[in-house]
Amino acid sequence: MELWYSERGIVPGLALSVEVSKVLHEEQTEFQHLAIVDTPLYGRMLWLDNIIMTNIKDEFVYHEMISHVALNTHPNPKKVLVIGGGDGGAIREIIKHPSVEKAVLVEIDRRVVETSKEYLPEIAGALDDPKVEVLYEDGIKYAKEHKNEFDVILVDSTDPIGPAVGLFEGDFYKNCYEALKEDGIFVAQTESPYYNEKLIPKVQKDIRSLYPITKLYLAFIPTYPGGCWSFTMGSKKHDPETVDFSTRPNYPARYYNHGIHKAAFVLPNFVHELINK
Repeated sequence: MELWYSERGIVPGLALSVEVSKVLHEEQTEFQHLAIVDTPLYGRMLWLDNIIMTNIKDEFVYHEMISHVALNTHPNPKKVLVIGGGDGGAIREIIKHPSVEKAVLVEIDRRVVETSKEYLPEIAGALDDPKVEVLYEDGIKYAKEHKNEFDVILVDSTDPIGPAVGLFEGDFYKNCYEALKEDGIFVAQTESPYYNEKLIPKVQKDIRSLYPITKLYLAFIPTYPGGCWSFTMGSKKHDPETVDFSTRPNYPARYYNHGIHKAAFVLPNFVHELINK
């Protein structure tokens, strides 16, 4: 008998279904329902509250794009904060940059980290690196309590439901701004431009109220609704479209390169309209 997992409800009227060969782990954590399954098409896959978070086959796109765009825009990132991202993929990419001395991961749900390390070592393998500090606490509270400390902050959140709702609010963005140093850079994943026509303009307005440089960029991720995914950057000083790549480090990547960095900011007309509402 075939077994299929379906993501329903995050986009009204849309379901994303994946054939599952085996359920590897399933539990109700303190914060959310967590499942790790094996699939014929995407390999092992992490689900939270019945929503696809990441998988072995296409995870590199999301994790490279949420990380390297900011880390190459900043000329010398030494201390980086990741809020969310308990699967460890963003951390893996961050520590590829030789200038990074410390990466702090703040994840509210300990079980996301623990099960990712057990079942998704290709993604979570860098969480034990000596440069990395993993904290199990509320990222909203953490950002509020740490001022002028980080060069780059990445918000690697789930969708704006459940424990992640506060990670899309103006007060949180303001706390992140204050947690950054004077030339710091902020990046958040900001959902699909096809299906989040209300969220993306709101985030743009909130980030523009804080940062002199605010830009949205895109990447293409097959297992996320619509396939086209947005990230929003706020920068206090450095423009991501004027990076001198001759001074940036080389490291292995499967999706990101200097051409992709530049092209990601070239937006379709409907996305321009969306961010200028």
